[in-house]
Amino acid sequence: MGGIGDALLLVSLCGLCTFLTGISLSAIATNGAMKGGGPYYLIGRALGPEVGVSIGLCFFLGNAVAGALYVLGAVETFLKALPSAGIFTETTTKVNGTVSEPIQSISTHDLQIYGIVVTIILCFIVFGGVKMINRVAPAFLIPVLFSIFCIFIGIFLAKKDDPAPGVTGLSLESFKDNWSSDYKNTNSAGIPDAEGNVHWNFHALVGLFFPAVTGIMAGSNRSASLEDTQRSIPIGTLAATLTTTGLYLVSVLLFGAVATRDKLLTDRLLTATIAWPFPAIIHIGIILSTLGAALQSLTGAPRLLAAISNDDILPVLNYFKVAEGSEPYMATLFTAFICMGCVIIGNLDLITPTVTMFFLLCYSGVNLSCFLLDLLDAPSWRPRWKFHHWSFSLLGASLCIVIMFLISWSFTVVSLALASLIYYYVSIKGKAGDWGDGFKSAYFQLALRSLRSLGANQVHPKNWYPIPLIFCRPWGKLPENVPCHPKLADFANCMKKKGRGMSIFINILDGDYHERAEDAKAACKQLDTYINYKNCEGVAEIVVAPNMSEGFRGVVQTMGLGNLKPNIVVMRYPEIWRRENLKEIPGRFVGIINDCIVANKAVVIVKGLDEWPNEYQRQYGTIDLYWIVRDGGLMLLLSQLLLTKESFESCKIQVFCIAEEDTDAEGLKADVKKFLYDLRMQAEVFVIAIKSWDVQPENGSQPDESKEAFTAAQQRVADYLAEIKETAKKEGTPLMADGKPVIVNEQQVEKFLYTTLKLNSTILRYSRMAAVVLVSLPPPPVSHPAYCYMEYMDLLVDNLPRLLMVRGYRRDVVTLFT
Repeated sequence: MGGIGDALLLVSLCGLCTFLTGISLSAIATNGAMKGGGPYYLIGRALGPEVGVSIGLCFFLGNAVAGALYVLGAVETFLKALPSAGIFTETTTKVNGTVSEPIQSISTHDLQIYGIVVTIILCFIVFGGVKMINRVAPAFLIPVLFSIFCIFIGIFLAKKDDPAPGVTGLSLESFKDNWSSDYKNTNSAGIPDAEGNVHWNFHALVGLFFPAVTGIMAGSNRSASLEDTQRSIPIGTLAATLTTTGLYLVSVLLFGAVATRDKLLTDRLLTATIAWPFPAIIHIGIILSTLGAALQSLTGAPRLLAAISNDDILPVLNYFKVAEGSEPYMATLFTAFICMGCVIIGNLDLITPTVTMFFLLCYSGVNLSCFLLDLLDAPSWRPRWKFHHWSFSLLGASLCIVIMFLISWSFTVVSLALASLIYYYVSIKGKAGDWGDGFKSAYFQLALRSLRSLGANQVHPKNWYPIPLIFCRPWGKLPENVPCHPKLADFANCMKKKGRGMSIFINILDGDYHERAEDAKAACKQLDTYINYKNCEGVAEIVVAPNMSEGFRGVVQTMGLGNLKPNIVVMRYPEIWRRENLKEIPGRFVGIINDCIVANKAVVIVKGLDEWPNEYQRQYGTIDLYWIVRDGGLMLLLSQLLLTKESFESCKIQVFCIAEEDTDAEGLKADVKKFLYDLRMQAEVFVIAIKSWDVQPENGSQPDESKEAFTAAQQRVADYLAEIKETAKKEGTPLMADGKPVIVNEQQVEKFLYTTLKLNSTILRYSRMAAVVLVSLPPPPVSHPAYCYMEYMDLLVDNLPRLLMVRGYRRDVVTLFT
């Protein structure tokens, strides 16, 4: 119907597609050792397990369905050659809308019955293993080659109406008549019929012909059985592609010149009619050729399914696993059932588009794999096959997609939807596998390029993201096999907008690195498992250092790259230090804060972490901010990030500005409201005027529990100062604390205690029922004992169930402009 012109275009298009795919296949196959699985192995190792399994399973279905296609082709040829073997018969008399001599077509029931029998016989051969298949292969190949030879001899010997009416011999007139296209309707048997329900055009012919060029994966499907895949696959695949394409092109030209158009349309076995010396040779050749192709499909498909199963990506495929060197009997049985199901359909024209889509999907996967590997050009990409280029692979992949839509957009959508569903299922249910695929390489190169583009300059406030460094080391001990406080990851997620961002979970092991390297690896794996379990986007890092202080100091200086360094240090407040008499904690705690200040890192200290809500615990009330010092807007930003979480979305923000008694409260309130409005933040503003910080509060102005805590803190500080003074006097040394000389101004100590008491009392008065309170973290006084600072902090957090102490750094993290 398409004529010689469309037929040449059709063969060239399909041949170019397979040739480009063969080049891509050759390049990937020669880039290292290739195991079983053929194209699945190549695509999976290039595009990742999800893509590999989805395309691999589609290719398996394509091979299984193709087996039915070839079986039906063999049976149809047999029944055409021997009509008396048919149990049922059908007759069609309409050709081009006119009545002519009866044309006997094959019954669908005959195709089904004989097809099932042939499939069972082929399955017995496949069950015999590769050795049996290799033994019977010459019986299929030699008659096919002889048949081709007889066909060409018959073409050159043909004369007008000899050997059958409609044959013209090689005629220029026939060539001209058959050059143009003349598409017609046909019935379901492929016979021209003006009232037929099957409409033909060039797109439909592509779908019908393309299965004839799908054999290029035969070698790669049996890659596990090949002695030298890096030599056999490129030479065999490309030689076969060029040879068959050449034969198809020559056949189009010769058959277009040897018979009339009506003869070409009605004689579906014209090759047998015209062959020399008699048609039976061609019948046998066609039957053996299609049976050989069916045998290849039934051999390759089970091995492909077994290879996918052996990679242990999908647990549901475990039934098809096989030991190395064993035959995939269960996979073969499953393939046979699929093949028989398609045979029962009994219609080649319905099966061929399905086969074509699955094969084209696989070919596009191979081309995209080579394109990605060529484009990335990783150090490991060194194929022995040098005749390849990323542009060829891209053209091949584009051609595959174009052909898919040319054939049928509906079949294309269905096949892509099936592959997408498998991909989604694998990503959800499949086991993670790292095969060093091209996507990981692409991500790596993209990350490097992005890091370079960010440069070393400070990030603009509009592009600022919190990158928290989560300090997992507990103050005390956690239960065994618990690498981090269970609520730290929940809090880390609260610092990200819609889950976007990265957290770095860090832990420090005391000891010698050479001795504890293996312990560090095990701890890192355990911590990484915890992060994944909590669904937190982050990475785990373990550092071995002589002690925690030195380890943290090294981490805060070196962790991260360029502008992707952590900018906020998050840790739990050491509430247990006095209860468990951990005297080393004050020095470590103050040292960490001072290290962060020197390194210009923001600090967030969480008090009441045990009570921090998870994503399912909804909070009500307010988020109260006690804004004492300028922190670049970090406290405001944290409050806004909390509101984006389901657990805090019902809360409202209140901002408390602490001011001196003589401050213009209304003016300050108006300024803060204007500032918040410009930042697009909704909050209620309060200004609290407190008397000078250096004046002791009057009796009755503080809650009883605050006064009790204050009195106890005063006594403990006095006892501690007396102790270190006594020690210095005995040893004849300057006043020392935490191994460092300190200067103690007792009046200043009293002032800090009073200041902390007033702030704690104010928070208890206004925010006792708040969902969470954020307060500015006062920096440790210079040359002050760490013990005294811990007493200030204990007094500040006393009786507050959930508190965040925040210290920003020397830059803005919010901007007034969008």
